[in-house]
Amino acid sequence: MQTVEVTARVWDRILALRQGRGCACCGRWSAGERAALSLYAPLARRDLGPVTVAQIGQSLDGRIATVSGDARDISGADGLAHLHRMRALVDGVLIGARTALHDRPRLTVRMCKGANPARILLDPRGRVPDDLEIFREDGARRIVVQAVDRPRPSGVEVIHLPEGDGWFAPGDILAALQMRGIGSLLVEGGGITIGRFLEAGLLTRLQVAISPLLIGAGPASLTLRSPVARLADAIRPETRSYGLGPEVVFDCALSPEAVAAWAPIHAAPVVAAGGI
Repeated sequence: MQTVEVTARVWDRILALRQGRGCACCGRWSAGERAALSLYAPLARRDLGPVTVAQIGQSLDGRIATVSGDARDISGADGLAHLHRMRALVDGVLIGARTALHDRPRLTVRMCKGANPARILLDPRGRVPDDLEIFREDGARRIVVQAVDRPRPSGVEVIHLPEGDGWFAPGDILAALQMRGIGSLLVEGGGITIGRFLEAGLLTRLQVAISPLLIGAGPASLTLRSPVARLADAIRPETRSYGLGPEVVFDCALSPEAVAAWAPIHAAPVVAAGGI
């Protein structure tokens, strides 16, 4: 397992990579900074085409909340900072209606340098009220995907898609978002939404962040409609693990493109420390 150290200079390099400047290989970096480049550069790169990444924060026993639904402290400070960094590296962050109603997330970048991504809500039947934080005006794009003809606040982009059994086809969602310039997407929740994208084979990578606590009961971190009956049929992605303080992140590559993204863009000569 690699221990991640996100210093100001390595984060500046990662943000530069997101803007198409610099690379993830040149420079004199500590072991922790190189681990940070390995973890975040695949999300920052824009040379490998569209990326769809999902992130799950869970306890040691695989729970994302208590029986009563309390999920606020499932991730500690290191896990939350990691999630905010992921948001800063994508074009848009997507959640389902249940997550919006229960967790009321802001979906902003507050714990690191970077721009807020577009906030995208899947609300097939238009049940999410317009006064939630995700709809506030702060300069970031706000997008709602819905099947009903329901007006939304001024400035909110509405995408109409057909639904089936209360849900949208993940491929239709991605196609509609990519047509609107969302090339890199973070599917942040919840577990059912992430499971739909995973089963459709549309996730480039999956990150599972495990916090050192035991809950004992509550909703599971990932829910699939068609779980495997035999371990021989289980998804076995190529995986790297990273330590962020007391938390561990498993970065799972779900496509050849995701594996390729771990490799440096080029093998240029080493430059002075801190160069971009």
